[in-house]
Amino acid sequence: MAEITTKLLVIGSGPGGYVCALTAARLGVDTVVVEAGPTGGTCLNVGCIPSKALIHAGDEAAHLRAAASGAVPGLRLAAGPEIDMAAIVGWKDGIVGKLRGGVDGLLARAGVRVLAGRARFLDGKTVALDGPEPHRIHAEMIVIATGSAPSELPFLPFGGRVMSSTEALALDHVPPRLAVVGGGYIGLELGTAFAKLGAAVTVVEAGPRILPRWDAGLTRPVAERLNALGIRVITGAKAVGAVDDGLAIEGPDGAEVIAADRILVTVGRRPMLDGLGLDTLGLTMSGPFIKVDGRCATSMRGIYAIGDVTGDPMLAHRAMAQGEMVGAIVAGQSREWDKRAMPEVCFTDPEVMSVGLSPTEAKAEGHDVVVGEFPYAASGRAMTLGATGGFVRAVARADNHLLLGVQAVGAGVSELAGGAALALEMGARMEDLSDTIHAHPTMGEAVQEAALAALGGALHL
Repeated sequence: MAEITTKLLVIGSGPGGYVCALTAARLGVDTVVVEAGPTGGTCLNVGCIPSKALIHAGDEAAHLRAAASGAVPGLRLAAGPEIDMAAIVGWKDGIVGKLRGGVDGLLARAGVRVLAGRARFLDGKTVALDGPEPHRIHAEMIVIATGSAPSELPFLPFGGRVMSSTEALALDHVPPRLAVVGGGYIGLELGTAFAKLGAAVTVVEAGPRILPRWDAGLTRPVAERLNALGIRVITGAKAVGAVDDGLAIEGPDGAEVIAADRILVTVGRRPMLDGLGLDTLGLTMSGPFIKVDGRCATSMRGIYAIGDVTGDPMLAHRAMAQGEMVGAIVAGQSREWDKRAMPEVCFTDPEVMSVGLSPTEAKAEGHDVVVGEFPYAASGRAMTLGATGGFVRAVARADNHLLLGVQAVGAGVSELAGGAALALEMGARMEDLSDTIHAHPTMGEAVQEAALAALGGALHL
């Protein structure tokens, strides 16, 4: 077995892992990455990027159907779209391949050595690489960045008609009837995309409403759009198991079988730590996740953990930020996690975005708040896009107007997340938002109007 000695070993090349390796290597640290699958991890290969490609394909199909139905006066098509799912998947795979090649190139140019195989801890400084070319790797510091995988239900194991998001993104056809178990962001994003591509979709959610991570005001326009798309949503219902002709559930009205050719299970994700040999280390855990401090250090000196293995929120941009920080720490810099804002986005139709505290969360923390909202129904740009559903909300302290949070639901509001996060990071006040000139006509003007509403009155309401 070949022996390798390095200063830094990163286990996993997802968003957190490859950013950590790049940061450290560019700062002069000898770095090795071990990856059991394709470079880029879940986000690039079977998550963020491919799902957004599928969502875009669904959006385009919906636009063509709208044009065929005369939704825009003066614009007509003879017929709706013809769907070639295999071609869509091929296009999606091309995007993934190009981006994966980009990550490979970045790592190579930074001098990072990437090894294929599965890592297994022998002790706190030594890892065995089980793969095509077995190695024993000795490292001064090790970063665990193995990510997460879809959670499986014992009564709906993956296989056959039952699939996770990974298999859903590789389908070469649109299932005529699709049942989605779980009304969170993954289930609704993919369910909406398949509905726009022609599937009859039913969503089964155990809780009282969809998207429980967001408040009801933000999710209401999404629920209305799901209804308009013909997607059936059953809340307060529990999946029981797959049957010959569909999915058996126990709903508010009793037992029912949902007709389904495919069943998509999206009930959460679990950290990928199996086979890593963590029992050898005796790390302190927080439930199924690795417990870390403000520097992403674990309970064992020299071992760090970043990304989904450290728990919620399981977000690629959180993993990237943690990876950049740890890469700098390994290189000798003094760094600690001090982020004020962590944007969260749901790419449903319409999109949902949240940064910072909602009014309810702010009050729960003891703040007296002032809240301003501006509806897209009053936005000129939203009208020209035919997308007047939704609103922007700004939340601030009542005494000094310090911004505490920004939430939005509407077309393209994911692109507002960066600006909102910047405002919170820089300690902006409501007056800063209201006094900043926003380009007209844009959807982003609603942020300025929401701030004005909080301060006494939006200009255009």
